[in-house]
Amino acid sequence: MDAEDRMDPQVRARLDQYVSIVGPQGLSGIGSITARRRKQAELAALRPGTAAHHDMEIRDVSIRSTAPPHAAVPARVYRPAGSTAGAPCICYVHGGGMVTGSVDGDDAKAAELARATGCVVVSVAYRLAPENPYPAAVDDCFAALSWIAEGRQELGIDPGRIALYGPSAGGCLATATALLARDRGGPEIAYLTLVSPMLDDRSSTPSTYVNTGFGAWSREANLQAWEAYLGEDFGTDHVSPYAAPARADDLTRLPPTYVDVGDLDLLRDEATDFAQRLMRAGVPVELHVYPGGIHGGESLAPRADLTVRVRARRHSALRRALRVQDRRPLEARNSRADRSR
Repeated sequence: MDAEDRMDPQVRARLDQYVSIVGPQGLSGIGSITARRRKQAELAALRPGTAAHHDMEIRDVSIRSTAPPHAAVPARVYRPAGSTAGAPCICYVHGGGMVTGSVDGDDAKAAELARATGCVVVSVAYRLAPENPYPAAVDDCFAALSWIAEGRQELGIDPGRIALYGPSAGGCLATATALLARDRGGPEIAYLTLVSPMLDDRSSTPSTYVNTGFGAWSREANLQAWEAYLGEDFGTDHVSPYAAPARADDLTRLPPTYVDVGDLDLLRDEATDFAQRLMRAGVPVELHVYPGGIHGGESLAPRADLTVRVRARRHSALRRALRVQDRRPLEARNSRADRSR
């Protein structure tokens, strides 16, 4: 059975619809980053408008970066109804291969994360490559983390219960931010959640050659994204571990970490390799590899049984790690998502 035949059938059905609209290689088949962003915006305009989140308070903020050129870092804060002073906080770092993605594009995901976990969520609008290569994005994420820790009274959060959460490229930036926080002596991070993380610029593992070409994220797009982010360091041995965390030699003293990835994700090997290295370094790790899952499958098929199961387990782990009492209504806790845990 080949990789495409092993794909989750509900995800496969949505992928087939997607490539019929975008083209056989999806967005990653569009060679120009500018054209890819334009197409992504066109697709977003076709979706229903963002639902109003009446069950939470949402506000946009501007964070001043401490790194030159001290640019303002936009962010969006989500506070679920019923959250009290001293609530835990999740710093959410969106995906997009370092070259696309936005707070607006991940608005529904960030709101759902706040809703499902009961945490305050701060979603960071970091600068994108190639216009802003490394270290711009990780500087912005570290600035947001520092702002969260320093503004705990304004945010009404517990500085001892701050998590970093990143899908795909966001997983790279969340991990890099955790490395920076460790090496700079803070802020303290209680938990790190990595979803199909993009960690290794070398793209040399077997899964990067085999699990590609489905019409989701491709090996070619992955390499192009790293080149855009790393600039002249791409393809050399001069890449910093704060840029590509798979290159970090020392993984000790990182926070407890949750990693999940699909077994048909081209980033599968770097995610599982990194999880194993964390374990060997003495870091508590929860690792899940989901049969039939592809890179970006959750976004393609948000209501698929696989997606529901994956998110329910991830949200449950966050609530446990951040010591959140589940105050959702009984019917919500007994929903299909929670029954599938």
